[in-house]
This record gives sequence, C-alpha cells and structure tokens, in this order.
Amino acid sequence: MALSPTRIVAGTGMRFIYNILFTIGFVLAAPYYFMRMWRRGNWRDGFYQRFGAFEPRVKQALTNRQTIWIHAVSVGEVNVCTQLIKALEPRVPNLKIVVSTTTTTGMGELKRKLPRHITPIYYPLDGRKYVVRALATIAPKAVVLIEAEIWPNFIWRLLERNTPLFLVNARLSDRSYRGYRRYRFFFRRFFAGFTGVGAQNEADAAKLRELGCRPAAVRVVGSLKYDAAVIEERHPLDIPDIMRQLGVPTDAPILLGGSTHDGEEAVLAEVFIRLRQTHPNLFLIVVPRHFERGRQVGRELQAHGLKFAYRNEVGARTQYQAREIECLVVNTTGELRRFYEFATVIFVGKSLTASGGQNPIEPAALGKPIVFGPHMENFAPIAKAFVSGGGACQVANASELEKAIAGLLDHPESAAEMGRRAQQVVHDNRGSIDRTVDMIVEQLRDADLYVVERG
Repeated sequence: MALSPTRIVAGTGMRFIYNILFTIGFVLAAPYYFMRMWRRGNWRDGFYQRFGAFEPRVKQALTNRQTIWIHAVSVGEVNVCTQLIKALEPRVPNLKIVVSTTTTTGMGELKRKLPRHITPIYYPLDGRKYVVRALATIAPKAVVLIEAEIWPNFIWRLLERNTPLFLVNARLSDRSYRGYRRYRFFFRRFFAGFTGVGAQNEADAAKLRELGCRPAAVRVVGSLKYDAAVIEERHPLDIPDIMRQLGVPTDAPILLGGSTHDGEEAVLAEVFIRLRQTHPNLFLIVVPRHFERGRQVGRELQAHGLKFAYRNEVGARTQYQAREIECLVVNTTGELRRFYEFATVIFVGKSLTASGGQNPIEPAALGKPIVFGPHMENFAPIAKAFVSGGGACQVANASELEKAIAGLLDHPESAAEMGRRAQQVVHDNRGSIDRTVDMIVEQLRDADLYVVERG
C-alpha cells in the first residue's frame, strides 16, 4: 500500500506556493495551448472534462461501480494502454476501467481502439479544484500512470485518499532525471508515494530509487512497448489502393519517414532526390509526428521541387497518372502503423535534426529495416538493443542516412535480414505486460480488492 499520507503529503505552505505558481503558469501558457488545441481540431468535445466537470453519460457509467483509473498521456502511451487493459481486465473483473489522456489525438486513438465498455476521459488540469472535482466523480480504487507523469495536486489528493498509485513503463530521460534530482526536496514525497513502480531497466530503477521510490516498490519488468507492438487490429485503410490512385508502380520501393520533426522532411527530400537517380521508381511517404504540421511539410517539399499529395485529399475518385506524384504527406492521425506495413525502408523521426527519438518498435515488429539518427535519448536502451541485434542502423548525420538507405535499397537481401533480426529483438523482449499486471494485482489484493489469479 502507499505510505501514510500523514508522512508524505506536503505541508500547506508548499501546496500554497505550488498552486500560486501553477495558476500563473496556466494563465501565461493558456493562449499557446488553446491555440494548439484549436489547430488539432475537435477541441470542444470533452473540453470541460479538463476542468474536472464530466457529462451525465460519464457519471452514469460510473454509478455504483468501483473504478481503476489508467492515465495515458498521448498516442504512444495509448498503444501501451490498450494492451495493458487486455491483460489487466480479466484479473480485476469487478473494477470499472476509466482511461484518461491529455491530447485530442490521444482521445481519438482511445475511442478508436478501446471497447465500448471502457470509459475514456480527459485528464484534468492540475489546479486543485479541478483535481478534487475529478477525483470526487471518478473515485478510483487505484490509479495507474503510464510513464512518468508527475502532477503534484493530483498525487497529493490520491495520497490523502490512501489510493494505491502505480507508475508503469517507467523511464527517465537524462533531462527529466536531472530536473527531478535538482528539485528532489519537492518531488521526493511523490515518488515515495507510489505503491508499485514498473521500471523498463535497472538503470531507470536505480534512478527512481534515488529520487525517492521505496526499493520494495520498484521492479524491473522491461518495456511495455514491445508487447504493445503486437499487430492485432484490422484497419480498413487500403494502402495498395491508395498507391494505385497515386500512380505508384506496384513494384516501387517505398521510403517512409515516420513521426518526423521540423528539419527532417528537408533532409529526406534531399536524400530522396539523389536516390531517385539510381532508383527511379522510389516513392517517398512522410508522416509528420504532429499532423497539423502537414501544410508546413508540404511547403518544404514544394521548395525542393517535389510533386506530392496530402493524404486527407486522397478520396475515392482521386486518380493520378503513373509517376505523376513522387511523395505522399500523411496529414492524418492513427494511420502510421498501416503505412509502415507497406514500406521498404523506414526512417524513425525526431532522431536527426531533433532530439529524443520516436518509437522504433512498431516498424521492427513488422520486420522492416529501420534507420534512425544519433538522438534516440528517449529510447536509448531500445535503440541499443536493435543496433546490437542487427535489427537497425544508427547514423550520425544526413550523409550517413543517405548511405544507409541506399545500401538497403541496393541489397534487398540485407534489408530483409535486418527486418528479421528486428522482429527477433521484439520477440525476445516481450512479457513485460504480464509482469506489470502481476505487480498491480498483488497490491490490489493487499488492498482487499477482488482479483483473479493468472491462469
């Protein structure tokens, strides 16, 4: 169980200072975030949930039910969440599962992937009254946070309620670790309050213990993203038909840039133009990490003289002539994995001109050869596993990127072998979902909540 609130909940002075700073920060940042929500669209749906106010349909779904609240920040965590629920739900049959997210894209994925009986909501802003209002409505018997999402008012209130609190798929980037360590006097009480922590590796586990997590609460379970990469869903999107509509030859090799960030589209365009000299049928697909950047990406490609189409403008009657289009900009959400399936070579974005990296496991699970840049800080152990296992190629700059892609296009047998090795790395690292669920269920059993043993 969580430590007693009387021992770890901050004094009123600390709370008062935090809430003053939060209010000031919220007022200053609100215009930026509301503009971002507006650009992403569909921002009105569930808007007041962010302030802890829920519609009658949500309240009715929770009436006379004990709930477990799972929080998945955005799209990446949603993919983990769906697999976690599949494993957890049969073990806690008497608990109603509520899943929250922060972004509109995350909500879109929740509604698309979750069964109807799972209730999706928006995570409340960390203002005290919003958190109190939300927790009064949901009244969770336990809360599961996917990856490190530390919001003081939310956790303070949970600890006061003595609610079991779990942190799963926990990892700490060097930047996050330095920040938490610098303000350890403030954050230590929150880390100490976790009932159970599932760390991705021993290095993260050591950092979490240093930051205040109780040693008995921390377990190394591996990365849940390996299990989340299981391809089960059947998507109605017909990629071969889209390629036909774009006039792309059926045997054309496809270079795909997945989850790209600012600057990487220009690099891919330049690499693509040079590679077309030796691979004239090569086709480029660019999937920016944030779909609202689609027009910006289009302008970049246009500046390089590329003929392209936007994914959201490809309709049933769209038909281009053969080789009329050289590139597709996917300015939609929830379709990246489907495009991965038909790519020849994949570049993983946010790794060349930006830092942090994106998840390479999804294309690896499909047996695709993958290339990423030097900045994979958010996925460092995972990137290392793929490179050392021969399932990926890591490059230092644009020149090396071009050379690596050219080598894979020139030698299909080497590309196929890299894909097989990538799949093997994914296979060898599965099982973290079951270990995580076991950790949660053990603590819920101690909290006198009805659970079912794993068969």
